[in-house]
Amino acid sequence: MSPVKILVVEDSPINMELVTDLLEANGYEVLQATAAREGIVLAGQAQPHLILMDIQLPGMDGLTAIRLLKEDPRTSRIPVIALSAHAMVGDQDKAEQAGCDGYITKPIDTRTFPKLVDSFVKTKQPA
Repeated sequence: MSPVKILVVEDSPINMELVTDLLEANGYEVLQATAAREGIVLAGQAQPHLILMDIQLPGMDGLTAIRLLKEDPRTSRIPVIALSAHAMVGDQDKAEQAGCDGYITKPIDTRTFPKLVDSFVKTKQPA
């Protein structure tokens, strides 16, 4: 059985390194994109099992990217978790309206993040 592929779309090198290290330490194959458009193209090509999408991205923001992913038949079934430093009232609602399947606030809690991703991957995979 091949490893679960997770696409991380994150423009901060520090956050990208942290998320990648945590995921790889838990046996996931990590694909990386530093911009929304790059992430959309990579999602269509690689068909990851899960996408972790930063909301604050240069150029196209993450919510717009999520909407485009959910409108595309090739990527519409891939679960997307929003990663956001914005933990204000209503931000999670905006992410859900854009099509997010989950929401994680930054800074990421390194103790709970892998368990959160594990549980999400297990519950969202097709039978």
